[in-house]
Amino acid sequence: MDTLDRSIVALLQEDGRMRYTEIAKSLDVTEGTVRNRVAKLLEEKAIQIIGVLDPHRMGYNAPAIIGVSIQPPNLEEAAAEIASMKEVSYLIMVAGEYDLIIEVFCRDREHLAAFLKDKLLQVAGVQRAQTSFILHTYKVAHGAKTVFPKRMPANDA
Repeated sequence: MDTLDRSIVALLQEDGRMRYTEIAKSLDVTEGTVRNRVAKLLEEKAIQIIGVLDPHRMGYNAPAIIGVSIQPPNLEEAAAEIASMKEVSYLIMVAGEYDLIIEVFCRDREHLAAFLKDKLLQVAGVQRAQTSFILHTYKVAHGAKTVFPKRMPANDA
């Protein structure tokens, strides 16, 4: 990712629906250059352009963050199975007390209880899960800025 790519990403973080013509004008490049760069970033999965929602405002009254401990030989398979569950909005592998951190959106406490009992705790290798309710959302990712390292490990043209 070079300087131009980082500049494009920064503009898309401000407004993921910004027109390529606006980006091109702002960066003094052609619309085709922007279109090609964005297509490549999307293809390489370096970026995603998505809508971010506040679960409470969307009717999910039992969103939660769950820390999960997995038996080591089952980690990749467990992660793949958990990722496929419709309630899971975010899944990351972490170092520390847990192996995975999961964000889930559930309609209510009964839905969350059923998710835990009937889905998550049935996954091979899951040893332990600790659930924390999301009581209030102070910030969602919209507007979050990526802080690029001073020296990117790529060709800076």
